[in-house]
Amino acid sequence: MIWYAPYGSNLAWQRFRFYLEGGYLAANNRHHAGARDPSPPKAWSPIWMPGQAYFATLSAFWGGGRGLFDADAPGIAASRAWLITPQQFCDVVAQEMKREPGEDFGLPTQRGQRVSLGDGHYETAVCVGSLNHYPVVTFGPSFSMGDVEPLAPAPAYRAMILSGLRETFGWDKARADKYLDSLSGARPRELVA
Repeated sequence: MIWYAPYGSNLAWQRFRFYLEGGYLAANNRHHAGARDPSPPKAWSPIWMPGQAYFATLSAFWGGGRGLFDADAPGIAASRAWLITPQQFCDVVAQEMKREPGEDFGLPTQRGQRVSLGDGHYETAVCVGSLNHYPVVTFGPSFSMGDVEPLAPAPAYRAMILSGLRETFGWDKARADKYLDSLSGARPRELVA
């Protein structure tokens, strides 16, 4: 087993379950193939992982900035660790990369290890630590947050992330908003005349 640690919309069960079960998600008008094993996670836990979540690059599905993660940036990021199988993790990554699920790849299992599957936004898997003797693994881009311009998320995407933060940590809306607003790119930039 491994802990998959999302930092964006997959914090919310109503969103993440589509990567396992498959189906159509109306919030972003997207069909998901689902995992070969559609079983729900065996457990979940709120965690803080080393690194920094941020928003940048345009999401084709949500509009606005994508949630991304830089494991080398200083700070900590709110996450919800989902206990799933390595095969399920590979199928989730495949769907994020807009590929068909079904191919297994070696996973990083020691803190700081990475596995690169390409140059895309979600094609680098990184182990950020361990929890209860299982590795905690997330994925993000091959580039660092300093390499791209911040871009605020679309309202529907932001709302899904807020829902996941509240569900995971038991935060009220104000606390979840405060955390999200602290991330680079979370708020639209004001134009200077």
